[in-house]
Amino acid sequence: MNTLGITRQLLAAAIVTALTVGAAQAQDAAPAQPPAAPAANQGNPPEPAKDQKSAKTLDQVVVTGNAAAGGVKKIDASYSITSATADQIREANPKSSADLLKLAPGVYPESSGGQTGANIEVAGFPGGGDAPYVTFQLNGSPLYPMPTLSFMDNSSMFRLDDTIDHAEFVLGGPAVLYGNGQPGLTANFILREGTDKPSGDVGVTYGSEGLVRLDGFYGFKIADNWYGSIGGFWRKSDGVRDPQFDADKGGSLTGTLTRNFDNGSLMLYARDLKDHNQFVTDTPILNPGRGQFSDYPGFSPLTGTFGSKANQYEFIQTTPCTTAGCTPGGQSVNLAKGRGADIHSIGGNLDLDFGDGWSISDKFNFTAGQMNTISFFSTGQNPESLSDYITGAVAAAGLPASTTATATYTNNGAAADMNQNVTTQGLWYVHKRIEGATNEFHVNKELFDGNTLTLGNYTAVYTDHDTWFLGNNMLLQAKNNPNPIAVTLSNGDVLSSSQGFVSGPSTAIREAWNGFNTAFFLTDSWKLDQWLFDAGVRVERQQANGRVQNTATGDLDNNPATLYNNNSQYLTGGNTTINYAKTAPSWTIGANYEITSNMSVYARVNDGVHFPGFDDLRGLPSQPVNKIHNMEVGYKYQADWVYLDVNAYRKLFYNVPYTITQGNGQQFSFDYASATKGINFNTVVKPFEHFSVTLSGDYMDGHYTHSAACTPYTAQDGSEQCASLNGMQLQRQPKFQARLTPAYDLPTDWGSVKFWVTYEYVGNRYGDLIEQQPLGQYNDLSFGVSANIGQYWQVNLQGTNMTNQIGITEGNSRLFGFASSGGVILARSIEGREVNLQVKYNF
Repeated sequence: MNTLGITRQLLAAAIVTALTVGAAQAQDAAPAQPPAAPAANQGNPPEPAKDQKSAKTLDQVVVTGNAAAGGVKKIDASYSITSATADQIREANPKSSADLLKLAPGVYPESSGGQTGANIEVAGFPGGGDAPYVTFQLNGSPLYPMPTLSFMDNSSMFRLDDTIDHAEFVLGGPAVLYGNGQPGLTANFILREGTDKPSGDVGVTYGSEGLVRLDGFYGFKIADNWYGSIGGFWRKSDGVRDPQFDADKGGSLTGTLTRNFDNGSLMLYARDLKDHNQFVTDTPILNPGRGQFSDYPGFSPLTGTFGSKANQYEFIQTTPCTTAGCTPGGQSVNLAKGRGADIHSIGGNLDLDFGDGWSISDKFNFTAGQMNTISFFSTGQNPESLSDYITGAVAAAGLPASTTATATYTNNGAAADMNQNVTTQGLWYVHKRIEGATNEFHVNKELFDGNTLTLGNYTAVYTDHDTWFLGNNMLLQAKNNPNPIAVTLSNGDVLSSSQGFVSGPSTAIREAWNGFNTAFFLTDSWKLDQWLFDAGVRVERQQANGRVQNTATGDLDNNPATLYNNNSQYLTGGNTTINYAKTAPSWTIGANYEITSNMSVYARVNDGVHFPGFDDLRGLPSQPVNKIHNMEVGYKYQADWVYLDVNAYRKLFYNVPYTITQGNGQQFSFDYASATKGINFNTVVKPFEHFSVTLSGDYMDGHYTHSAACTPYTAQDGSEQCASLNGMQLQRQPKFQARLTPAYDLPTDWGSVKFWVTYEYVGNRYGDLIEQQPLGQYNDLSFGVSANIGQYWQVNLQGTNMTNQIGITEGNSRLFGFASSGGVILARSIEGREVNLQVKYNF
């Protein structure tokens, strides 16, 4: 079934309908405002919510991280929460859904790998890669119960478009009680719904990287108390890193149905996403000094990619055959499929008020589909000349030094230049099929005036079926859009196959996992004059059962002369089963004092837990439950000329497992802890009319503690070393990061124009746990111009990294210690300059 084709046809039909209705109402329609949350309407038709016009107001109602019917005002929230309206999301011009999280102080998304697969660091949480401490929610329900699986974080399952009304980001605090109990960041995206007056928008975007994108949304009234909406996007792009095929291609379609009752509402939604995206791994970068980086000859860290027409289509050998000269079985791969999503979600929210202080709410979601990866991954070896590479490979094979070689390019058979630099990149194949269903039910009872007790349950059932073939190292030119190289030795041995492969799979995995989580929680909130107290406790149990197929290592084609597949891992008969079950509590206590109607202070203490994921259990079935202790105080103030939200915290982390693989192949596992103190800040100053300056960011002082006295590792030169983690800065997290945005609104006779520039600074980080890979600091500059023309038209011009700054987000993730060799490092930078222009019609 061609889901994308159907999606595009339905979206096109919806947009045509929207344009027709918009044209018919052009004489008397007013610009649409975001609808209010149905639960707050108490059965009335949705009206524009004034608290959603700007997220920079303490009167705004937020629903994430609390159990209050209709949410609580920001000024009453005793925890750190960042909000973004649809306009603010657009103005942020995020490179991906993960990149938007930089709006939340204390969050550092590494937006350098493309649309998906982002590493997301939360200040004070020792993640070091992927996004284990970030949960994406849609209307309050997790998209998938586990925040991270290998090759899949929550942000990869979500794309931003015009169907999103606003977003709320909560750092820990009371979020440990609700949903999947995320102690890190909970990012909740609220969908737009229909309104009494039909309204919507249609937008077309063109980008300097070959981007063509179509966005649309239409909200409408079906009948009395019934409302619907439909919208989505479709786009294709060459990418800033052009692989000579579509770097990004796909779209999404979302629909909602809302029914308002006299005592509440029911909202249902369905969302289909099919999007394929190029994933970019570490590339060679010149590293003349600590924290200094520049272009590697032939490969720009800002625009380079190992993808090309010459290596787009390949065949990976995975299954051995037994007769001499036979052809192994395997898997055809297409790099254009990349690391994308092909999933669908359905869900809903039910809110009912029964009077006499009783009310209930229920949130549910079901998500299923595929989250596959076909991408190059760095092998960790720096580039060298082709002749040196062959000499080293001949020696490693135990062949005479006099052995010569013939090398040709696989795309045209021409002789390869022996003096050119080459690299090996692993062409990894991961097929991931997931399903997840969650339900969260609340019963609220107002015990007396100002005091509400909530009893609730969260239950999740989820599966993950995977097939991996990692390794498959390919010999490539060390340049942008390279050719693979085939190498045959003078004794008849084949060092590199006709496709350029120098190895078969180094890791073969086929596994099936089932997970079940259930949690009961009890919370109480008490409004006492200017005080708002809240406290709660949660007890959660996780059960996980896995079946991992056995493997063996050997020759795939029963031919010792084909050196490239003689030491491959492949699947065999039989399975290893893994069973896991743990129960752990979480709790929180918070207090907020409203000094005046525009000023408040708060304090909170909470303990959260982080259960191991399926991949953690495969590596170490006896994984402990991570425990996180958080203490924070905050201050909020708003006046006509200033908005201020400051939060100081201290986070303690316990029982963090870590495993490294030494040069001899042996693994060394240990636990560590961490301690962090820091400050998050978010402020807007308006010194005079029409002009504002926004400053947000954080200072984080986090270090590892309670680790083994000396952790062994293999250094770059092959020697065995050891080092202590104690006192080292948390991996990949900047001590200081900030974003400064001056903006000016210019009213005109025909509408208005807004100009803004954002300066971003990210301080030095380390790519490893022992501070041997300094990633340096970087800064970049983005801009935006948004013009509202009349009542209906809007033109947006925006650009990112306008100064083409190299910004390293990760070092050589295959190494534990020092990574630079000969002035070259394998690392990944943010993307180069990109500018896009959008024309939108609002009706």
